[in-house]
Amino acid sequence: MRSRLLSRDRAFFDLFAEAGQNTLRAARLLEEMMSEWPDDSGLNREILITEQEGDRITHDIIKQLNTSFFTPIDRDEIYGLATKLDDVVDYIEEAADFLGLYKIEAPMSQAYELTSILVACCQQLEGALANLRKFRGMDQYLIEIHRLENDGDRVSRDAVAALFSTGIDPMVVIRWKDVFAVLEKAIDATESTAHIIEGIVIRNG
Repeated sequence: MRSRLLSRDRAFFDLFAEAGQNTLRAARLLEEMMSEWPDDSGLNREILITEQEGDRITHDIIKQLNTSFFTPIDRDEIYGLATKLDDVVDYIEEAADFLGLYKIEAPMSQAYELTSILVACCQQLEGALANLRKFRGMDQYLIEIHRLENDGDRVSRDAVAALFSTGIDPMVVIRWKDVFAVLEKAIDATESTAHIIEGIVIRNG
């Protein structure tokens, strides 16, 4: 009986670690796409695959949750963490999709900067999720995510200001505002994920 319970505990933590790795992969692919655009090189398709993989991992976590009488952490926190991680990858896929749908000729420097911040956030998330089962040693990851999110807010504000200071076509402004907004949502989602992890650590550490 005890071995079955331990196995179920490991399953949750293994799936969260897998989700962290998938999230980081998606962010790195978007960064590569931003640096190479408009040469897609199939990266949009690869990002879509990571989004589908994220859906699969989320489904596996929810399935595990629904079939487990005992869970290593609060059920609501498991659900919240799974869905918030899924949100990060969804926003990344949406940002990649916008580049093609809006026929972006070349990314603005602020878009690449925001994507680099997103990658850094996902690196910290990946580290935190890999160590989640220990319920300690998380401060370095979580504090860095909060710092990076503040950097993202600053870059996002500068990016929107730049759009309105260059006198470019209003339609181009609208398209870029959408791209910046979804990148900011992805970064914000990493911070929301960090808040959930912080709560888990406080209650279980």
